[in-house]
Amino acid sequence: MRHYALLALAFAAAPCSAAVALDTLKLPPGFTIARYADDVPNARQLALGAKGTVFAGSREAGKVYALSDTDGDGRADRVRTIASGLRMPSGIAFRDGDLYIGAIDRVLVLRDVENHLDQPPKPEVVTDKLPGETHHGWKFLAFGPDGRLYVPIGAPCNICDKGKDYAKLLSMKPDGSDWRDEAFGIRNTVGFDWQPGTQQLWFTDNGRDLLGDELPADELNRVTRRGEHFGYPYCHQGDSLDPEFGAGKSCKDYTPPVVKLGAHVGAIGMRFYTGSMFPAGYRGAAIIAEHGSWNRSKKSGYRVVAIELDGAKVKGQQVLIDGFQSDEVAHGRPADVLVMPDGALLVSDDYAGAVYRVSYGAAGAKKEK
Repeated sequence: MRHYALLALAFAAAPCSAAVALDTLKLPPGFTIARYADDVPNARQLALGAKGTVFAGSREAGKVYALSDTDGDGRADRVRTIASGLRMPSGIAFRDGDLYIGAIDRVLVLRDVENHLDQPPKPEVVTDKLPGETHHGWKFLAFGPDGRLYVPIGAPCNICDKGKDYAKLLSMKPDGSDWRDEAFGIRNTVGFDWQPGTQQLWFTDNGRDLLGDELPADELNRVTRRGEHFGYPYCHQGDSLDPEFGAGKSCKDYTPPVVKLGAHVGAIGMRFYTGSMFPAGYRGAAIIAEHGSWNRSKKSGYRVVAIELDGAKVKGQQVLIDGFQSDEVAHGRPADVLVMPDGALLVSDDYAGAVYRVSYGAAGAKKEK
């Protein structure tokens, strides 16, 4: 098990220094991809400020960045480090002028951050009571329609049963009070969003490792009630009992995924497409960053996919961006996606330390510097 953990950490902590060559990336006809920012080491979750600032968390870099496109040309002309020396500050969320940061065992906040980008405020502690394990301890943060901050607590292992203290999603008030468990049986979600119209919470989840190349699939799930259990560590992908922890259990007792995304694809950052720039089939679709496999004999993931939905019904799936790996060599690893006000889509790449902008049609494409 220790060898497994060291391999995973070594792969994750080996970022490249140059952005992917854009001409190697493949998109459907009519789509264009350009660089939004290059100098964003280990860029992970993205968040949008009220004044148009794009914020980016990181994991190994220990920093939080602010990306500013002051001339509106579709590329950031300035990248600032607004926090540093933090413990895997991967998850970020913006609310009422403040930027919330998830850093393993704590949630921090930078107050009135967009008005102080050149002299950022010191982080204030919202809570420091979260578990301290780094294995699946990095965060994805988001505020729900109920105004509460949603925070995942990943399993501190590949496969283990730690009861209801781990492998779950919880929420709290913005001041860090009134913790509430929202869903259980979630190995590691670092991507979730609320579906427009239904306001239901959907999330990605990474399946366990060491069951071979094809099992289990990563998942796209939908929460229909508080306290719902999605199977981990007993049942994977809705239909496969775990060889160690599944004894005496039934997969029928747990909520199956809406979509099986494929084994080891590394499904993480996820947002619903709420813009109008993309063709009609993308509107309301779940856009998912597949970070990519690290322990599979042939690589999978390393792409961005769109799941077309009609309410809870899946109408189709297509690849929006491919080509982050070729001939079993990774050139980039998509980590998160963010819909911009003009309908363009930003994609972070923690391996290349870059953020890309995806647009559609002549009106969406902007001249690249």
